[in-house]
Amino acid sequence: MKKIPYGIADYQDIRQKDCYYVDKTVFIPKLEVAGDYLFFIRPRRFGKSLLLAVLEGYYDLNRIEEFEMLFKGTAIYDQPTSEKNKYLILTFNFSRVQPDIDKIEESFNMHVNKCFFFFGKKYHHLLGDDYFKMMETLSTAHQKLEFALDYVGAMGHKVYILIDEYDNFTNTILATIGQAAYHQVTHGTGFFRSFFNILKGAAGTFGSGVGRIFITGVSPVTMDDVTSGFNIGKNVSLYAEFNELLGFTKPEVTELLQYYNIPLDKTLLLMQEWYDNYRFCDQAESTMFNSDMVLYFVGHYLRLNGPPDNMIDDNIRIDYGKLRHLLVLDRKLNGNFSHLANIIKIRRMGPAKIVSSFPVERLTKPSNFTSLLFYFGLLSYAPTGELQIPNETVRQLMYSYLRDGYEDVNVFNVDIWLLATLIQKMAYQGEWRPVIEFLANEIQKQTAIRDYLTGEKVIQTFLLAYLSVTDYYIIRTEEEMGKGFVDLYIEPFWAKYAQVKFAYLIELKYITRSEFSETLLQKNLKEAKTQLQQYATDVQVVKRTQGATLKSVAMVYSGWELVACEEV
Repeated sequence: MKKIPYGIADYQDIRQKDCYYVDKTVFIPKLEVAGDYLFFIRPRRFGKSLLLAVLEGYYDLNRIEEFEMLFKGTAIYDQPTSEKNKYLILTFNFSRVQPDIDKIEESFNMHVNKCFFFFGKKYHHLLGDDYFKMMETLSTAHQKLEFALDYVGAMGHKVYILIDEYDNFTNTILATIGQAAYHQVTHGTGFFRSFFNILKGAAGTFGSGVGRIFITGVSPVTMDDVTSGFNIGKNVSLYAEFNELLGFTKPEVTELLQYYNIPLDKTLLLMQEWYDNYRFCDQAESTMFNSDMVLYFVGHYLRLNGPPDNMIDDNIRIDYGKLRHLLVLDRKLNGNFSHLANIIKIRRMGPAKIVSSFPVERLTKPSNFTSLLFYFGLLSYAPTGELQIPNETVRQLMYSYLRDGYEDVNVFNVDIWLLATLIQKMAYQGEWRPVIEFLANEIQKQTAIRDYLTGEKVIQTFLLAYLSVTDYYIIRTEEEMGKGFVDLYIEPFWAKYAQVKFAYLIELKYITRSEFSETLLQKNLKEAKTQLQQYATDVQVVKRTQGATLKSVAMVYSGWELVACEEV
């Protein structure tokens, strides 16, 4: 059986070690047609580095003799393009640049120097000793880039420039240090802007050594800042024809599971719920699985003969710190935090236009913040053209961002370990009341949270964030059942916890403090109980509860205070 290439981005390594490879070489001719200078954005751990390694192996003129080893059995092998093995390959990986603001330029120059040195060694038979002699006289990265491209052009050759994670260190600077430090690097005479200025100039100069450029990253922000919009070439990130360039389609995942003799039906449904539903263009027909998550799952399944203990690969997590500067201002949660919470509670947004480019100064604008969530993989296109949270993995990440945000500004900070223990008893012993009372008591003690708990949907989202600290349950919101939409359906995560004995329906009502009365309380409580009785008889609820005891709980909040909580 072929090895699982989890975490391997070296295409040559994958082929030599006989690892399982989902063939994406069919896109090589399409990329050639799309343009000479391309920019492509995808979320983390979606296979960008592997794609660049495939392009390097295909176009490198030094690898003519390796073509059969690298590509036999792939789509491109039998019908290669005229540009096969035509270029000198110059690669950069800016994730290797250290984002320490005092050392960043030194680290950048060191990385670029290494790239040019090994480039010269690799193609010494074409470049000669003069290349190294001249390189030694140049001190900055942009000077060396300009010389290398001019020199290669003068020698009658062309370079294919591959830049991986172009915005890795700039995003870290922006998130951890701030806009001022970010501006030093990307604006004016900043070294990173100077580097891209040379790239822009060379791309449009007759006789230059630049043949093609392919740049990957996770957001368009830095590219907009260092080039004043990607006017080097085309941003093809939102093109429908490249929706399937990275990630796995459902047929590809099905073929993978069948190859390893993994039971298909239940496993595929589980993986779809947790890893699928990325659509990178509103016109795209297919949804994509995150390739990292699929390989993570399959690797663990083969070892455990079942799903992994943790459905979310830690490597896939987008650190809250990457978003913190967009959610917190002067130790207070800003409008973007409310926007994030709103997305979580409604699960999807109306049809929205994803912005292809915007500078850092406009990052907090709602439409741009939404676009950034899309590029990070936290939102994706639904078939209707709306934006939605793609899967359970992303939903769990968003719940954690809400908890981190509350804690970050010292609004709400609870003993998560104790809460998890209470939820465990809720799952196995049916003791739901201690969980609800624990949160209610903490709200009483930590008064800062009260200003945020205004309205039924806000409280519903708050409960979502904290009832999700364990994975005993998959919590569904506004799920249609019994000719209505239940506020919270707490469904056991059967694939992992087959022995959970209790499932829950929660209907939440809200009364403003100024309107509160005993009569209104009883009216809301009665209405909630009636709705719960309808939901509990829904065929899908009965089926999904799988024999566990279903408990229905009616809750009424007035302002931030829980004024009634009864089991039906």
